[in-house]
Formats: sequence, C-alpha cells, structure tokens
Amino acid sequence: MTNTEIRYENRRTGRSWPIGPPLWRAPDDHGPVELTAGSGLSPSDIEASEGSLWRYAKAIRTKRHVTLGEGLTPLVPAEWQNRPVRFKCEHIQPSGSYKDRGISILINEMAERGISEVLEDSSGNAGAAMATYAAAVGIGCAIYAPASAPEGKLLQIMAMGAELHRVPGTRQDTTDAAMAAAETRFYASHCWQPFFLEGTKTLAFELWEQMGFAVPDHVIMPAGQGGNILGLAIGFAELLAGSQIERIPRLHLVQAANCSPLVDMFEGREPRPVSPTVADGIASARPVRGAEIVQAVIACDGTMVRVSEEAIGTALRQLAAMGWYVEPTTAAGAAGLTTLMQNGTIQQDESTVLILTGHGLKAGQSIARILGA
Repeated sequence: MTNTEIRYENRRTGRSWPIGPPLWRAPDDHGPVELTAGSGLSPSDIEASEGSLWRYAKAIRTKRHVTLGEGLTPLVPAEWQNRPVRFKCEHIQPSGSYKDRGISILINEMAERGISEVLEDSSGNAGAAMATYAAAVGIGCAIYAPASAPEGKLLQIMAMGAELHRVPGTRQDTTDAAMAAAETRFYASHCWQPFFLEGTKTLAFELWEQMGFAVPDHVIMPAGQGGNILGLAIGFAELLAGSQIERIPRLHLVQAANCSPLVDMFEGREPRPVSPTVADGIASARPVRGAEIVQAVIACDGTMVRVSEEAIGTALRQLAAMGWYVEPTTAAGAAGLTTLMQNGTIQQDESTVLILTGHGLKAGQSIARILGA
C-alpha cells in the first residue's frame, strides 16, 4: 500500500490534503489532521516470517526504512482479582514502552519525506522512543521534557544522542515551549502526527491475530493523549470494515484522579483542577484529540474511570508481587481494571486484555516513592 492512496483530512471541517510534505496540524483551522481510512488486512496478508509490526506491512501506509523489532509483544494469560485476564506486554518494546509502535511508523514516514531533524515534546516515554528511532534512521532529534520527568527516561533520551531540553513547570509548559521552538524545527509531536496512530493501530491487528483472529470482550489501558485507544479504534474499525471481525471490543480508558480531563469530558463536566500524579506518563491536561477519544469510547460502548494515587500504588505492588515490573502509569491501568471488575462493567465470564504500557526500569524513582524505599 502506498501513500498515494491516502490523504490527510480534517474531520472537523471536512477538508483534505494530499500526502506529501508532512502536516502536524490542519492548514484551515490548525486542529489535528487524520489519515483517511485504511482498508485493513486479512489473515493471508500477514507476513508470518516477519518478527515485528511490519508483518502487517500491507496495512501500514508508509515505506519501511528502519525497524528495531517493535511489535509482536507477548499476550500472556494471567489472573487479576481472581479472574482470568490477558496482559499485553507493550512494556518490552525496544525503548521500553508502547510508544515505539507509533513512533517507529512516524519516523519511517519522516525519513520517507526527507525530514532531517525532528522536534518532540514528551513526559518521557514518547521522547525516549523518538530519540531511539531518530538515532536508528539517522535523523537529528530535539526533545522537550518536563524537568520533573523520571530521570531514567531523561537519561535514555540523552543516551540516544538527542538534544534534551528540560522545561520547568507543568507538562503543558513543556508543550508550549516545544511549539514555540517549532517555528524553526519540524514539529513531529506524537500528540499531533497522524502517522503515530498509523503505528498504534497495529496493536489491534496483533491482538486479533494472537487471539486466533478473534477479539476480546474488553481492552483496558491508561491514557493521557490517548494514542493507544485511538489506534485500537482505528485498527479494529479497519478489521470490521473488511468483515474480519463482527464487533469492536469495548475499549476502556483509565486516568489518574489527579489529572483526568478525558474522564471529565466523558462525564460532561467542567475540567477538574490538575495536580501532580505518580502516573506521569498520562499527566496531559489538554489532550489534542479529546473529542475524538470520547467519541471512540462511546462508539464501542466503552467507559472511562479515574483512579486515586493510593489505588495506583496498590496495583503497582500487586503487579510486582506477580512478577510484573512496570511503571506507575501502567499500574494506573491495572487499578482501573480493578474498578471495572468491581463495578460490574466486566463480567466474570468475559474475555479481558490489559495493556501493560511502560517498563518499570524507566521509573525507578517514582516506584521507590510508592514503595517507601
């Protein structure tokens, strides 16, 4: 599949533009741009000998310049609250988080378009992924990150040779600083770039394949900017349109109570005040595609829940006791799974997948605070 078969589109205004020089926002209203719908794939389209997300190359609408083996993560049977679940191990991606799916495709598209230097803002994981893949393909990279971000993530960014800018203040302050710098450098933000979602949609394909070309009843994940949930919605929609599945799973989103703007939107309430959370990876006060995320969750009869700092800490300890070393942001998803089981959203006999989004080795200081170490 080639880029000539797709276009950028602004679904809020109905305008579209040809694929060519990369866009990070719509020329008409400066809102986010999307890619027109893809045609998905069938089991016979999968390149079974390929050990990365490029096994779905027929449905990925850019050319491959580099891969580090991203994707094809294990789907492990486990137990949570005395019920069977499956853990999708996105935390063991090359840079240690699910962001590698989206960033790898985004960087391949940047390379295809001749972009020589990119700029990104991130709370840590996306910046680490961007630095990793930019290094692999030989593109210059500048990352703006909160000065308060976990030191392990910042060190990872620097180790990959990226130019790191530590920004004092909130996550939004970091975004504002990066957008100001984007006047002179190409802004490849995962929050805005539609090719990031072209990568995260492969998670839907992978779950479908690993479950015997079927889908679970529920998929649960933590979310800040919502790249995972939007990618899943896109990927499952492509499979549904191609008659490969009969329904889209119920997608459930979890946020920290200290920073839960998406849950506020879902509930139709005014935004609550934002305060720091140990789940730093989802501490996004102004999600770029908030309306689209809410629509995606409603469309599949999903829901959104907020979890307390205490619940995140409890879930982190429970996961560690089972042998899972993940970052607090991932534990927020597990805490949300507990809530969804307890409130009856997930029934005893329904199949459930929890996305493990980031590795604990990236967040040692935050984990130490939770453990009191």
